[in-house]
Amino acid sequence: MTVHFIGAGPGAPDLLTLRGRDLIAACPVCLYAGSLIPPAILAHCPEGARIVDTAPLSLEEIEAEYLRAYRNGEDVARLHSGDLSVWSALGEQIRLLERHAIPYTVTPGVPAFAAAAAALGRELTLPEVGQSLVLTRTSGRASAMPEKEKLSAFAATGATLALHLSIHVVDRIVEELIPHYGADCPVAVIYRASWPDERIVRGTLATILGELQNAPMERTALILVGRVLGAEDFRASALYSAEYQRRFRGRDTRAGEGED
Repeated sequence: MTVHFIGAGPGAPDLLTLRGRDLIAACPVCLYAGSLIPPAILAHCPEGARIVDTAPLSLEEIEAEYLRAYRNGEDVARLHSGDLSVWSALGEQIRLLERHAIPYTVTPGVPAFAAAAAALGRELTLPEVGQSLVLTRTSGRASAMPEKEKLSAFAATGATLALHLSIHVVDRIVEELIPHYGADCPVAVIYRASWPDERIVRGTLATILGELQNAPMERTALILVGRVLGAEDFRASALYSAEYQRRFRGRDTRAGEGED
């Protein structure tokens, strides 16, 4: 028996990985994270599978589901939205499984920030504009931020920011970021990236609050901030430069030298 943690992706059912799909289809038990998992993904469960919405359950109740499946020798597909590496509650569940010596695997999924960037049609790293992306959040009811992980500290680097779980304090975010990025810095707020009801609001740090008043969004929105969102006049990457030689390119820039 094995518990398979599966990143179900940002929302669109066809962004589920092939590995994730096949694991879901092979497991007689499926635990999923409520409304964050679209019904079309649950449709991959085999006929007769035990399908449990864990949104209303406590960690202890989820543990009981794992133990039940373990006693019955049934593999479990445990679905979380996006990718499991961030804000998934994977850590405490793995700790439980290890306490009971229950085997597990982890299958990554498409993260929300990647779906948001795709919706914008933007690359989040551009040469000499921005080469770093900070995935972060603000303090909430569920947990406070570590003392040194302050938004102002990340902002001081000028890196592109992907702010999760923070739309409810967007006014405070704007206030903290303007001194570091400038009022004209581009901002995009993406609601339910890749879902049918996806919405995008664009603006700058100076205008985004006004834009959001006309199109209010809820907690599932992601905030992207950075110069890369609006840059047009940037240097091309060396990746495909004729003068750039790399190990796997198979191109010798010296070819033809000395020939007539």
